[in-house]
Amino acid sequence: MKKNTYQWFLLAAGVAVLMVYPLVLKLPFPRHLMIMIFLYATLGLAWNMIGGYAGQISLGHAVYFGTGAYTSTLLLMKLGVSPWAGMLVGGLLSIGLAFLIGYPCFKLAGHYFAIATIAIGEIAQHWMLNWDWAGAAVGLTLPILPESLINLQFHTTKLPYYYIALAIFALTILVTYAIDRSKLGYYFKAIKGDLEAARSLGINVARYKFYALALSAFFTSICGSFYAQYVLFIDPDSVFPLMLSIIPCLIATLGGVGTVWGPVIGAYILIPISEFTRIHFGGGGKGTDLIIYGFLIMIISIYQPFGVIGLTKRFRKKEQP
Repeated sequence: MKKNTYQWFLLAAGVAVLMVYPLVLKLPFPRHLMIMIFLYATLGLAWNMIGGYAGQISLGHAVYFGTGAYTSTLLLMKLGVSPWAGMLVGGLLSIGLAFLIGYPCFKLAGHYFAIATIAIGEIAQHWMLNWDWAGAAVGLTLPILPESLINLQFHTTKLPYYYIALAIFALTILVTYAIDRSKLGYYFKAIKGDLEAARSLGINVARYKFYALALSAFFTSICGSFYAQYVLFIDPDSVFPLMLSIIPCLIATLGGVGTVWGPVIGAYILIPISEFTRIHFGGGGKGTDLIIYGFLIMIISIYQPFGVIGLTKRFRKKEQP
């Protein structure tokens, strides 16, 4: 009982800090940094649903991110549809894409599945680079609308973006927690642990793999739509790059795959590194963050395959008499 009370106290304190943070640190960069942490933590959590819980290593998640970004942007520019509605449409469209991608790819196992998802991501990026109706390589600049929550545009402050990103992040955490504690989560873990054993227990493996990919694709797409509204410009190189598929995987791996808080911890470590190296080294230090990422992942993979979460559990066990 005391342990649960302590955990709830820490959670409440964390929520309070996040709510107050932008009111204390009012400069644009501290707010931008937290927005990026929320965004990539959400991407890590979304990837964790398929890669961490169900054990299917997808390296093509930029497809869903780009789908969300382009769907909401094109609906706004061509039809005047609200970004919020566009965000939902993009999420539903990504679920459809998840089915089209998952149906053939789930017949592959292990690294073959990962390679197939990389190929699909590259195909999507090159297709968008040559699709004139969607801006091709030039990209799309979103129209400047009056500041309002309905238009999802705020030109004088990052504060509303901060709380919207926090809300999306919090929703994804809640869904991940629900999955972790539900029968759905147990099925995902069974598929990850032993595919044939899961089949022998009567689990419809193909169906539950699709459920995991659909949930993952939906939240990844939501992030894409939010990102488009935040930066007000998208092109294939910014929303479909391979690195956008790899970074959520790195974030989840560093923090601890198949856990609720692992991707969150991973994002709090990796994203500040990325932002600070970008600022301090500029164009001359391009790729420095990737070198640091690689070093951290190598150390974690060798010494603690279960990530930072696994490391904390090990220390806790040592402290117990």
